[in-house]
Amino acid sequence: MSRFVERVIAIEDAVKLMALKSRIELEEVEVGIDSAHGLVSSRRVEAPYDMPPYNRSAVDGYAVRAEDTYGASPTNPVELVVIGSIDASTPPSRVPTLRPGEAVEVATGAPIPRGANAVVMHEDVIEMGGKILVQRSVPAWGNVSRAGEDFRKGDTVVERGTVLMPWHIAVLAAFGFQRVAVFRRLRVCVLATGSEVQEPREPKPPTHGVYNSTVRIVLGALSPHRFLEPRYLGLVPDEPEAMRKQLIRGVREGCDILITTGGTGVSAGDVVPRVVSEIGELVVRGLAMRPGRPTSGGVIEGRPVFMLSGFPVAALVAMEVYVLPTIFKILGAEPPPKPQVRARLTRRVANVAGYRSFVRVRVSRCGDELCAEPLRLTGSGILSTLIRGNGVLVVPEDVEGYEEGEEVEVLLLGPIYKG
Repeated sequence: MSRFVERVIAIEDAVKLMALKSRIELEEVEVGIDSAHGLVSSRRVEAPYDMPPYNRSAVDGYAVRAEDTYGASPTNPVELVVIGSIDASTPPSRVPTLRPGEAVEVATGAPIPRGANAVVMHEDVIEMGGKILVQRSVPAWGNVSRAGEDFRKGDTVVERGTVLMPWHIAVLAAFGFQRVAVFRRLRVCVLATGSEVQEPREPKPPTHGVYNSTVRIVLGALSPHRFLEPRYLGLVPDEPEAMRKQLIRGVREGCDILITTGGTGVSAGDVVPRVVSEIGELVVRGLAMRPGRPTSGGVIEGRPVFMLSGFPVAALVAMEVYVLPTIFKILGAEPPPKPQVRARLTRRVANVAGYRSFVRVRVSRCGDELCAEPLRLTGSGILSTLIRGNGVLVVPEDVEGYEEGEEVEVLLLGPIYKG
């Protein structure tokens, strides 16, 4: 047991090691932009031209020479002659040239006539047939979207390694792109281990052992990420040969990443790390975190193998702070930020020096502030805390704990309770 404790490493070090040892082939494919949401860009995309490509109106009104409006007021309006009308579909090549004392009616998005340098809004003029009375002056370039003010040609539109969101796709569409280069989806294969584990069949106590719930935690943590393709390979008993065959099968059948649940402890029956070390390389043997200290990692033919606890809470923590961050690092992408709130502890929380602890808490409203009720740190097989808890308090390695009444940062996992 002491040798195991001495070999645990920091979570960030484990992420770096696993990413460094991995040899996943990141193939590039082109997809239509409407199919690209949630995938990871494989190239930097730059603006092919200025955006806007020409000066255009930001409002409905009249394009004018700003200097023609100076001094205009309701009691001293400026009279201008209207020489035409332009809408947003008018090509810039067909706009008229504006001379002093003239105005052109323009719609939002319409190109600005040559000679014009401002737009006066409809509500600031009185229309009189072919003329307008301007009642408010407008500064130079007022109400005008100038060419290149949004993007200059060559500016970065999408960085390589970006998880493409609706706003990225909207900007690509605004430039006229129909397709975008992305990394193909990575196939993540999940194995559940343990001779005591059964697949759920009906809401009755299992005939022996436990039902397989932890693998659902893992698959659920993978499923929101569209750049991943989860695949469940089934249950494997605590037998070295059976585990060896399934891991090799996963590699041979094209799994880019393998995740196992269970069998990572230090007892004789925990065979997964030993098998991985025999057919590949054991890279990480234990993380300095609670829960989930036995969490490990290795590689088989360049494919990362993440070995998680069979307890659901420990597996959930490992997925969020170890597995997914490593996958993002392999792709050169950044994990999405987690929402955080400040809340006041209702009980003291202790920590073990040298370990980062993840304490499940229940965040609720307490008058004008938020309270965080610690549920428990130990007992990573206690399922009720997954349902009752809606946040996680992270206690750093160099912090002995937090006192009752202390205000802390909490990672929010669900809606805040009313009280």
